[in-house]
Amino acid sequence: MPEPKHEWTIRILEKPEDMLEVEALQRVVWTESETDILPAHIFLAAAHNGGLVIGAFAEGRLVGMVFGFTGLEFVADGPIAKHHSHILAVHPDWRDKGVGYALKRAQWQVVRKQGLNHITWTYDPLLSRNAYLNIARLGAVCSTYLKEYYGEMRDGMNLGLPSDRFQVDWWVNTKRAERRLSKRPRRPLTLADYEKAGIKLLYESPLTRSGIPMPADSFDAPTGPLGLAEIPPDFLKLKDKDMSLARDWRYFSREVFTLSFSTGYIVTDFLYDSTGSHPRSFYVLAHGESTLET
Repeated sequence: MPEPKHEWTIRILEKPEDMLEVEALQRVVWTESETDILPAHIFLAAAHNGGLVIGAFAEGRLVGMVFGFTGLEFVADGPIAKHHSHILAVHPDWRDKGVGYALKRAQWQVVRKQGLNHITWTYDPLLSRNAYLNIARLGAVCSTYLKEYYGEMRDGMNLGLPSDRFQVDWWVNTKRAERRLSKRPRRPLTLADYEKAGIKLLYESPLTRSGIPMPADSFDAPTGPLGLAEIPPDFLKLKDKDMSLARDWRYFSREVFTLSFSTGYIVTDFLYDSTGSHPRSFYVLAHGESTLET
């Protein structure tokens, strides 16, 4: 039976009344901490000074937004302008319907028209859902691990854990991004596809008696063109059940990615595999330009 079609309207936000809706949406999404809510005047000032606020509207209300601003990256030849995407928020009633993807696609289109080539943002590398959107669907890559990037965070999602983050790079004018954002989706790869190609796991994640994945005692440093690094398929659920185990995953994955990035590996893809007895999530680490796509 085909899934119902979800419809929304995407538009750039520039008016004071728009920003009040953005402020209200944040309170619905981040209910635990008022200090994480940006006020309407910040969005308004940014929107009129090189920033970008895009909203998704459905059923007469704002159901999602993405916010970013123009920044600088400093390279050997001097500073280069980029876009930094700071907030992506979707109303709980509209999650898993494609709103986040549609907002990022709109952001991609506008930033390209602005003449910029690069978008960056950060996210928790242990959140499988975010990884699937950012890496697998959008085509961003990552080679930067930021340890305790935001310091101590007080909201319910982050409380009690070091605020480690991936900083991803989205090169908006590349064929890679265009392929991932085309209307012809690629066939999702499975763990079996990688195994047939001889791609090895850096470690095996054992399960607790209740079926929760645990970090391995050790891991092999990647050596070939590609390697797979596993993370929990639902880290927030794991965190709610066992905070100690969540911390173990944070420190273990920090070692894995810090070492991998230091030796020239890049996260180029993400795999969510539901073909086995339990779902599993893996980052694909590639050395240089190595890829495995169909």
